Order: sequence, then structure tokens, then C-alpha cells
Amino acid sequence: MKMHLMKKRIIYCMIIFILCFGMLFTRLGYVTFILANTINPLADELWSREIPVNSSRGIIYDRNGKVIVGNELALSVAVMPRQITDKEKTAKTLANILECDYKKILEYLNKNVSVQWIKPEGRRISYEKAVNIVNLNLDGVYIVSDSKRSYPYGTTLAQTLGFCGIDGDGLSGIEYYYNDYLKSGSGSLSIYTDAKGHIMNDMTSYYESATAGLDLYLTIDIELQTIMDNVINNAVAMYNPDQVMGLMMDVETGEILAMTSYPYFDPSDYQSYSDEVINRNLPIFFAFEPGSTFKVLTFAAGLEESKFNLNERFYDPGYRVVSGVRIKDWKAGGHGEETFLEVIQNSCNPGFMEIGERLGVETFYKYLQAFGYGEKTGIDLQGESKGILVNKKNAGPVELATMSFGQANAVTPLQLTTATIAAVNGGELLTPYILKNVKSYTNEVFYTGKKQVKRRVISEETSALMRYALECVVAKGTGRNAYVEGYRVGGKTGTAQKIGENGGYLSNNYILSFMGVAPMNNPKIACYLAVDNPKNVVQYGGVVTAPLVGQIMEQSLTYLGIERDYTNQISKEVRWGLDTKTYEVPNLIGQNKKSIKASHYYNYVYMGSGDLVVDQSPQAGEKVLEGGTIIVYLN
Repeated sequence: MKMHLMKKRIIYCMIIFILCFGMLFTRLGYVTFILANTINPLADELWSREIPVNSSRGIIYDRNGKVIVGNELALSVAVMPRQITDKEKTAKTLANILECDYKKILEYLNKNVSVQWIKPEGRRISYEKAVNIVNLNLDGVYIVSDSKRSYPYGTTLAQTLGFCGIDGDGLSGIEYYYNDYLKSGSGSLSIYTDAKGHIMNDMTSYYESATAGLDLYLTIDIELQTIMDNVINNAVAMYNPDQVMGLMMDVETGEILAMTSYPYFDPSDYQSYSDEVINRNLPIFFAFEPGSTFKVLTFAAGLEESKFNLNERFYDPGYRVVSGVRIKDWKAGGHGEETFLEVIQNSCNPGFMEIGERLGVETFYKYLQAFGYGEKTGIDLQGESKGILVNKKNAGPVELATMSFGQANAVTPLQLTTATIAAVNGGELLTPYILKNVKSYTNEVFYTGKKQVKRRVISEETSALMRYALECVVAKGTGRNAYVEGYRVGGKTGTAQKIGENGGYLSNNYILSFMGVAPMNNPKIACYLAVDNPKNVVQYGGVVTAPLVGQIMEQSLTYLGIERDYTNQISKEVRWGLDTKTYEVPNLIGQNKKSIKASHYYNYVYMGSGDLVVDQSPQAGEKVLEGGTIIVYLN
């Protein structure tokens, strides 16, 4: 009986054991085979620690493929706090190498996170510092690959290009505006640790590479940019101005070819500069009363509306009385009797007040808006200003008179340049742009910038008259100092009074500017330059900025391969005591050295030995300034 009962109990125990084992085995199989896809990722997430790895940010090129913002390999420090046994000692060691307060490092090490960057002190450290950290073999401290921006041209285009923050995102300029294109996709180095942060050696770590950002190709031509900047740097050395704004655009497309803001800053060390310097791209941000460069609009509007013709006579006594207010011309005593072509050549304020009066407020404002004043141009850069226009309701006769010659309204250099381009390119107002292409590292094109015409503002016939008039300004008027032998440069000077804190105009403190376009028979480039408060010089745009733009134009047109045209160029009217005469270069090639007679007008410099002339510079038919040099090459 007892034996039978014992056998039953054993059988029951075996059944229970088999059932339990079967349930356990079934559960194990269910977990292993059925729930594997759910549980394994959770376990992987619990054990894995991802150390972030950055790839290269997109490169920024100029229009010809020259790198203007690149990348350099860098090394950064990342820590896994749970793996660090002696945090106090580790913090002091790292602080000593990274040259910072160890308490700040200790704060990073005490954070309850799996992985932590040491930033900014540990981001993009020097190779020497990285080697020192690696050699110490500190628990939980890792050196990971990183990248940093490099600027081959230093401060060139700094406000336009902008800069990146410590995390690699763009904070200003093109870096900010096109950050989504430029930024790279993040990668990581994954390692496995237990709950205490100890590395699980039986688990295989893996590396997920980061994806590179897209590359930008700008409309900027770095050679033209360098030409303009070199001239500006010479002007800064000569005149010590408060600020300088330079802008060069393609007349046919609206592309930005060069853009400069002075004072400069170094984008690799932007923290050392004030916000006013690093965040203000002056050609698109700074709005001021433009002065006489604005007269291009008034003149074009008057021609388009048939309010005068170029040969019509006008008398300038040196002032004009408007609603009882006497408004003076810039030239004491006035210009006397002149044609309306001479009105723009001489930048005669009373003449422009006459044009403004003939147009009337309604028509004048129609052209203000048509030429794009009072609105943003739409350039693909951050920080653009729309300027300030006098409310049309408040524009009486006096306001109309002063607006007609460039006072009262505030405009940006970019607005002024796009408006001038519209006046000479056949009458089309263009949207300026700076991004030409977006490409991947495999050269796949994602975006292409294109010419955009906003509207027609004047007829082609009026535009042709404007080209002639502006060329006359440079050949015979206030812009003579921008004249370039062989290149048909047109333009307009500007001497803008600045407003003080009390609301009145300052004395002996002007923004001097020149708006140049060339060649006027087929305009290619427009160049605007404004120098704010130059020192130790007569403050007139024709004296300071016109010759600077002339230098930029001559070098730029030569670089672009545009041939000189001595035949059709309007001859320069030389003012006695003010302008230097030019003389045509004779053909010396093939002559004997002894047969070349000395000249009172220019000098000969001989290169080489022998008697036969085999080459010369300048070439025959070109012109040289009085007192200039002709280089003669001998055989």
C-alpha cells in the first residue's frame, strides 16, 4: 500500500517536472525563435553605447571649382562616465591637457549619460593633445575623428560665407542659409557595456560611417573677389575709413561675382569679434541715403516718360527754391547753362530736381517701386534689409526734390546695383543670387541657380540712352577718374551726407561711392564701391571711389578676356591741371633700336640685347598715360 502510494507520488512529480520543463522549454523556444526580433534590438539598445562620429561638411567652391571653404581632419574627446573609476583624477588629468578648469570637466564626467562630448574644450583639439590623452590610456576616455572648417582665403568673403558653431552647424551667412545642404549625416562607433559600464569583450563592436554633406558652387569668382579686395585693402591703408562696401554683379544674369564688407573678421576665430562685425554683411544689410548714385533712377524715369531729351537746355544758378526752401547745388555758383546730358555728367542737383518735379510724386514712386526700392531684392542670403522710403503720403514738393538727387530715402548697395543693372541691361530688373549649383561628392547635381527676371522697368531704347549717358559721365563728367583706356566704362559718382544722432546732416563725414558698369556697348559686370568717412582726403566720390572702381574694372575686364575697344570708346575730356593726358602707342616692332626717337610724352625701357625690336608693351594702337612707360623687347 505504501509502496503503491509512493509510486503514484513519484509519477505525479515526474509529470509535474515534465510539464514544468516542457513549459520552460516552450517558453525558451518562443523567446528564442518568436520574440527574437523584438527582444534582441531592446537588448542591443540596453548594452550598446554609441560614440558619435562626424563626417565632412559640404565644401564651398567658387564658380570655377576653387575651394573657398574646405574641411580639415580634427580630433575630439568623448567620454563614457560609467566606465570612469576615478572621476576626480581623470577630470584633473584632462583639464591639464585641455588647459581648462577641471571642475567643468568633472561636471561632464558626473553626468548620468552613456556618452558625452567634452565641449568646447575637447572639440577639434590639436594632434599633440590627442596623442597625450591616448598615451595615458584613461578608462572611459576616447579620441574620435572629427572635422573642422578651413578657409584658404582667410578673411575673404567672411560675412558672406559665415561660420559654423562648435557642433558643426552654420550660424551665419551661406553656412546658415544653406545648412541643410551642407551638413553631414551623423555616424557612430558602437561598443557594448554592461550596466556598470564595463566593456563586454564577447560582443563585437561596429562602426557606422557618417555621410558627407553636399557641396555648394557659388556664383562668386574668387579671382574677381581678390581683385576687388586688393583695391579695397589699398584704400583702407590710404584713407582709414570707418567701413567699406564692395559688390560686383553679372549684368546679364544677376549673379553675385564678388562681395566685400570691411571691417573683416576671421571665420575660424569668430568669437574674437563683435556681433556688429560678424553678422552684418554690409552690401545687403546697410541702408543709407545713397547720394548721387541714385540719380540713375531719376534720369531713367524722366527719359522713359519723355519728360526731357538729352539735348534740351537747362540753366543751373547753383540752387533751386522749392516751396520757399532754397536747396543748393553741390557746386557753388552752379553749372550755368547746360544740356540734360550735361546735367547727369555734372551731377547737377537742380537739374535732377527739375526732372523730379516734371515726373510728379505718383510717377516718381511708380519707378521707385518698379526699380525695386523699398523691398528686398530676394537674394539667397540672410540679413537683407529692404531699406527705408519716405511715405508717399508725406512726400511734398521739398521731399520730392531731395529724393530726386538721392537724399531722404535709404537704400542698400545691393538694391542700388540691381536697379542700375536694370537701367543698362535693356530694362529688366533681375533677382540677384549667389548659389550656382549643389552637387554631391559623386558630382550628381541637385540644384542649379538660374536667371530670374522680376519685371521690365524701362524700354530697351531708354536703356540704350542710359548706357550712352553713363559712359559720358565717365568720359566727360564727374566720373573721369574711373576712365580706363580701351574699356568703355560707364558709371555714376555719389557723395552721400550722413545723418547724425540729432537728426541733422554731419559735416565732413560722408559715404563716398561709385557705381560702375562695363563695357557699355555690351555690359558684362557692374561694380559698386562705397567708402564710409575716409580720412585726410577731399570727400567726393569722384575723387576717392571713382579711381578705385576704375582699377577694379581694368583688372577685371582684362582677367575676363574682354578685348579693348579704342575705336568706339568716347574720348576722355581732359581738364587742365586735373587729368593726365593719354597718347597712342606707335608701332615699334621691326624697327632698329637706334631709329627710335625719344618722346616727350612717354618713356622707353629696353629689355634684352640686340638692335631689332621684336615685341612691345603696350601694343601699337593702345594708349599710355603721359609720363608712362613703353617696354621694348629686343632680339
